[in-house]
Order: sequence, then C-alpha cells, then structure tokens
Amino acid sequence: MEKRKQLNMQMDTDNEPFNPLKDMNLMDDFLFDVATVDLETCKIIIELSLGITLTKIAWKEGQKVVHNLPGKRGIRMDFYAEDDQGRVFDVEMQKRNRGNIPKRTRFYQALIDAPMLKSGEQGFDHLKPAYIIVICGFDQYGYGFYRYTFDNRCKELPELLMGDECQKIILNTKGTNDEDVEKPLVDFLHYIEKSSEDNIPEDCDERLKHLHRKLEEIKANEQMGVTYMKMEERDRLIRKEGELKGESKIVSMIRKKLAKNKNIIEIAEELELENNYVQKVTALLREEPDKTDEQVAEMVIYGKEEK
Repeated sequence: MEKRKQLNMQMDTDNEPFNPLKDMNLMDDFLFDVATVDLETCKIIIELSLGITLTKIAWKEGQKVVHNLPGKRGIRMDFYAEDDQGRVFDVEMQKRNRGNIPKRTRFYQALIDAPMLKSGEQGFDHLKPAYIIVICGFDQYGYGFYRYTFDNRCKELPELLMGDECQKIILNTKGTNDEDVEKPLVDFLHYIEKSSEDNIPEDCDERLKHLHRKLEEIKANEQMGVTYMKMEERDRLIRKEGELKGESKIVSMIRKKLAKNKNIIEIAEELELENNYVQKVTALLREEPDKTDEQVAEMVIYGKEEK
C-alpha cells in the first residue's frame, strides 16, 4: 500500500478541500501572494513579525526570483524588500511542515548574499544586514514559542555574536508563550491562521486592522475571485494528471507480473499492495485486454463506465 501511495505521488496535505476566496486565510498561498503585491502590506507584515517600525521599504531588485549558477537551483521568494537603512528582508509563508526549514533558510541566505557582491570584488563590506523570516503554521521546534530568533553565536561563549548581520526568524502560529512576546505579534499570528473579523481584537494594533481591511478588499474583488477559480481549476487538473500517471505505473507493473503467471497474492506481496486492489486491476486487465495502462488507471480511479 505504501508503494502505491508513493507512485501516485499523493500527499494528504495536497488534497485539501476547495476553500473559497472569501474564506481564505493569509496563510493560504493565493491570498498571501496577492496581498504581498502591495508594498504597504509587506511593510506591516515585516514590522509585526519583528516587533520593529520601518520608515520606508522598497522592492529589492529581482525580488521574486534569485538565480544560482547555470544548471544549479535558484529560489523563488514570497517577497523580498529593502528598507531605507539598507537592511534586506525575505519573508516566506510555510503552511505545512515539509521538514526543510533549517536547510532551506541556509540556502536562501547563500543566494540572497551572492548578488550583493560584484564579480571580482575583494571585500565583503557590501553585504547588507539580512533577515530571513519564515511564518509557519506549525511549531518547528516544539517549545511553544511564537518566535524563534537565530543568529550565529560562539558555542564556547554564547553572548559573543559572530557579527555576520544575518538573522533567521521562525514564527509559529501555534505558539503558547503569550506572556513572553509582544501582544501585536500574538494577534498577528492568530490572524494569519484565521483571517476574519472575529479574529481582530478591539485593542489590537492599528496596523493589523489596516491589514485586515486590505484583505477584505481582495476577498470582495470579483475579478480576483475569477482569477482564483481559474488557478484552482488549473491546479486540480495538474494534481489529477499526476495521480493518473502514478496509477498507470502501478497498472503497468501488475500487467507485467500477470504476464509472468504471478497470482494475485504474489503480486500484492511483491509490490506491497492490497490484495483487493490487485484483484480489481487484474479483473479490469482481463476484461479489457485492449485498453492501455492509462485507460485502465482511469477506470480504477473514476470507475468503469456503464455500457
């Protein structure tokens, strides 16, 4: 059964029910991407995430995509901005735990730093202070903190900072240490997870209220709703194509096993599949010998059409 899941390329987290735009939260990719097209929204998110006040920010050149060497992996950022003091901010939203946050931030730092220096430049003075912020819908480290702040320190002397001017901040919407952090951060992270009027406390930060008004405008925009529906349909078709491709591979393997006169129990054991599943595919292959693997896979997934 496990092999079938792997070959089908299915993950429970990728099969969530359709969520209308009006019910979306800032943690959802589409709403976050649309909202952060607005520079003022980005400024609010940075300020509330770090507990700071920014005078002004601007898009960093090439703010969405940073390329690596030819043939090597690049990155696509959620948003990347710079303030008037020369500090750069990369903000990422991570709804699901993929288990890659620590090394992902390490890779992001490397690709953010590289373009700051010109080819042949000898010194490193042009490397700007950098903040990599990842807003998570889960507790990456399990300590219940709303905010985990990392910088490079000396192991032998923890109060000694390395001084590379790069911080990685992991935010957790599931935090529990309300008394240890500023209230605006707590309200902001709760709002990210459930972006509705009910989650705007009367005494919350004015910036959060402003952010909510901006999201409400997006949700009420009819053209934005149409765009979202088109994207959702496209993604659904992509998922469907991936599922069909995986199922076709399984059907092909079962067909080859049957050609070698393997019985259902043997095939199920060798491919780590359930007996009743193998039996169903075997019956379809025998009933429809002229069908391709993909056609049989469609019948397995969607049912056999009645004649």
